[in-house]
Amino acid sequence: MEKILSVDDLHISFDTYDGEVRAVRGVTFDLYKGETLAVVGESGSGKSVMSKSIMGLIPKPSGRVVKGTITYQNRDITKISSSELRGLRGSEISIIFQDPMTSLNPTMTINNQIIEGILAHQKIPRKEAEKKVISLLELVGITNAFERVKQYPHQFSGGMQQRVMIAMALACNPAILIADEPTTALDVTVQAQVLELLKDIQKKMDTSIIFITHDLGVVANIADRVAVMYAGKVIEIGKTDEVFYNPQHPYTKGLLAAMPDLTIDQEELQTIPGSPPNLLHPPPGDAFALRNEHALKIDFLRDPPMFKVTETHSAATWLLHEKASKAKKMLDGKQRVETVINDKVPIKDRGKEKILEVKNLKQYFKSGKNSVIKAVDGLSFDIYEGETFGLVGESGCGKSTTGRTLVRLYDATSGEVYFKGVDIHKNNTLNLNKDIQMIFQDPYSSLNPRWTVSDIIAEGMDIHGLYTSKADRMEKVYELLKTVGLSEEHANRYPHEFSGGQRQRIGFARALAVDPKFIIADEPISALDVSIQAQITNLLKKLQKEKNLTYLFIAHDLSMVKYISDRVGVMYQGKLVEVADSDELYANPLHPYTKSLLSAIPVPDPEVEKKRIRIPKGEWAIDSEGCQLREITDRHWVACTIDQVDSYRTKSEAPAVLV
Repeated sequence: MEKILSVDDLHISFDTYDGEVRAVRGVTFDLYKGETLAVVGESGSGKSVMSKSIMGLIPKPSGRVVKGTITYQNRDITKISSSELRGLRGSEISIIFQDPMTSLNPTMTINNQIIEGILAHQKIPRKEAEKKVISLLELVGITNAFERVKQYPHQFSGGMQQRVMIAMALACNPAILIADEPTTALDVTVQAQVLELLKDIQKKMDTSIIFITHDLGVVANIADRVAVMYAGKVIEIGKTDEVFYNPQHPYTKGLLAAMPDLTIDQEELQTIPGSPPNLLHPPPGDAFALRNEHALKIDFLRDPPMFKVTETHSAATWLLHEKASKAKKMLDGKQRVETVINDKVPIKDRGKEKILEVKNLKQYFKSGKNSVIKAVDGLSFDIYEGETFGLVGESGCGKSTTGRTLVRLYDATSGEVYFKGVDIHKNNTLNLNKDIQMIFQDPYSSLNPRWTVSDIIAEGMDIHGLYTSKADRMEKVYELLKTVGLSEEHANRYPHEFSGGQRQRIGFARALAVDPKFIIADEPISALDVSIQAQITNLLKKLQKEKNLTYLFIAHDLSMVKYISDRVGVMYQGKLVEVADSDELYANPLHPYTKSLLSAIPVPDPEVEKKRIRIPKGEWAIDSEGCQLREITDRHWVACTIDQVDSYRTKSEAPAVLV
């Protein structure tokens, strides 16, 4: 295969007030023409920094390439001029950024933002460029592209903003596409469409893709090769099948074991103990040694070299040394927990009271002079004390709007919301604000950039007077940071100094600070890598047991929703189309939209991904006369007309209706 890009011994550092942060420490890999190289690893492992260096986007003067080369078309990108870099960006090497909201210009329409790059790099008339913008938006799954192209970023949901970023990156047909978490904000159906789109573009144009992600199911679907990064280094690299079916590094094995399994009931997800090292002071030897139960003495003394497993598979672990064969055998057993006891108790058997009642909730937004967007259109559901109610659906279906309306960030157009019997839209008390907290989808825009992390976390405590002294305040902040997998030294940093996953953990700590009774978690783990996802979800369940917390868990990661939720509601175009106990919904989906969603869940198994059949997304009538949620079987509700009931069940009695 023809080599298109070579990265050799790349070292990147950032100068901070505390000292030099060695973010990338000796990364070496090649990218071949027409291949997809997936780069995986925990938040803060250096994936995004490495990818931005290929585009010459390391912020200066704080960031710098200490040594190493990045060779593209016989040129070292680290040494070319700014004007040469501008010529490369967008036209030959393009990037899809991780955080779409902060990457899109809020003052420019979508049309002007995408067309800017086309006109800069391609000599075509503006009208032709405008047509190309519309076709690109349609390609990435944005409906009514002709109208929406005139809108601004804030008028799009998080998932649709990400689709705009993908369209922008593809605008000039680049030779190399760097995709930095491109499907993080997307629901599974659109994610499947985008992955198919990227694969289709790759076949037609022979594009090379560097795909950065923490979703191993996506990796199994799209990647030809996989590079695993940890603490600024590539610690394992090989063909996808080799890395998935014969992982050699203990860290790779830990990542694979942390993925939830839809085929079994798991009481607790397997996690990787500890947290990544502080790259201000990288540890001697193998950086993973402190988290490795089977670490050897040499792991704490000397950094392991890359050992060849096959001609295409290498790993940096002393376990591959000929003298470490006994230690390796201890790790070769299956990492995934095979036998677990599921302690889910049906809500009806818990004797719990309703903590939240939502009745015919509607949230409409004006769009232009004569247009109305019905974001939430007649939603009714109950949540019981101590349960987790999962809310799933594709981007733009109204999930996040529902959450924001429940905490009164939006005033409801109509409908009622009762929290412990109190109508929250008529009684705005300080206690209600304390009892109901929200973890937001976009961690960066929800954190004050001028405040330190300690002040962000303690804001709620300050308002409600939940500490007696400054020492108590800081002790509580340190405790919360530790709870969500951060350290005390992070307390004095600012949001921009963290990765996306770390910022999400800060938002979670802030929500927990005031000891709430009900937490609305809007995509709380979408920005987290799989090991931290497992830690956070285990933590959510642990705190729920200890403090009797109740969650509304909004997400598009359906495998994680099944693991954490007692019941699940499926939303489509502002309405609920199916509600059932978690196990029942996944074992016996009835509505065609639910079946489409479940068929699109990525599975971290390359062979399964190659063979699976996805049910294409269709259009379903949910506004037809008489269509409402009806109980098809015990506690399993589906939106349908009375005439459709027989097609969903064999019972002859008239179903109950959820009003």
